[in-house]
Amino acid sequence: MNVPSFEYLRATSLDEACALLSAHGNEGRIIAGGTDLLVKMKHRRLVPPYLIDIKAIPGLNYIRQSEAVGLRIGALASIESLKQSTMVRKRYPMLHEAAAYMATVPIRNRATVVGNICNGSPSAEMAPALIALGARAEILGPAGKRSVPVEEFFAGPGCTALEPGEIVVELVVPEPPAGSGGAYEKHSLRRMDVALVGAAALVVPDGEVCGLVKLVLSAVAPTPIRAREAEEVLRGKVPSEAFIAAAAEAAARESRPITDIRGTAESRKTMVGVLTSRVVHRALKAAGLGVR
Repeated sequence: MNVPSFEYLRATSLDEACALLSAHGNEGRIIAGGTDLLVKMKHRRLVPPYLIDIKAIPGLNYIRQSEAVGLRIGALASIESLKQSTMVRKRYPMLHEAAAYMATVPIRNRATVVGNICNGSPSAEMAPALIALGARAEILGPAGKRSVPVEEFFAGPGCTALEPGEIVVELVVPEPPAGSGGAYEKHSLRRMDVALVGAAALVVPDGEVCGLVKLVLSAVAPTPIRAREAEEVLRGKVPSEAFIAAAAEAAARESRPITDIRGTAESRKTMVGVLTSRVVHRALKAAGLGVR
């Protein structure tokens, strides 16, 4: 791969990685899997003079379940390892679906879950499921540790809430609410391609009605977004085809897609409605709520 010249720096601890980031400011970039960063460098969309490799830092490659905290995903855990985890498939099926949709096996073996979020892409594969599940990014930096909801982590295309010298050390995903159902789907030119539209739904029953409802869209706004108007259409309602159709229409109205070489804004809005209907139906079924 023909990439611009850069200075390679190898961090062996989190403190060293933060120090190197602080020293080089906007000219330094973390590299773990590199599946996004190196492509951007090849096409000269990003030309950082310094690459800070964190693969030698011990203790960051893990996927663990804690009854007290939930799912913990270390900064070096690959998307393929998330997909292959039996525990994730059983307890966090929406995350498993998102990982399975991501690219190809070779890419998933290199790409990290944390890196997919830190790339700041509006079409990040893992973002809708993580946001729907209430995940948080655990961050370390010069000022110490802090925790940011993934929903608030995205600041714009290619931009995140990370401050100079900060690094995401892990993602923490709470256990899905008891009885809840969730689903994720994406629309792309090919299954392995980046999403043209992504949608995730989480539904928590309250008797025969929808209690908590979360609908998250990706690739149709400057950041992944909650479709809050669509959520309100379903919340407190007995599920019906009419309410699901109304929620799908609301989600399409809330989306703000662009027209580019991969598709038009109008076609993306149409697909938002289609995917919203699909994931809501699947989430309701998983939650044991019948549709009238």
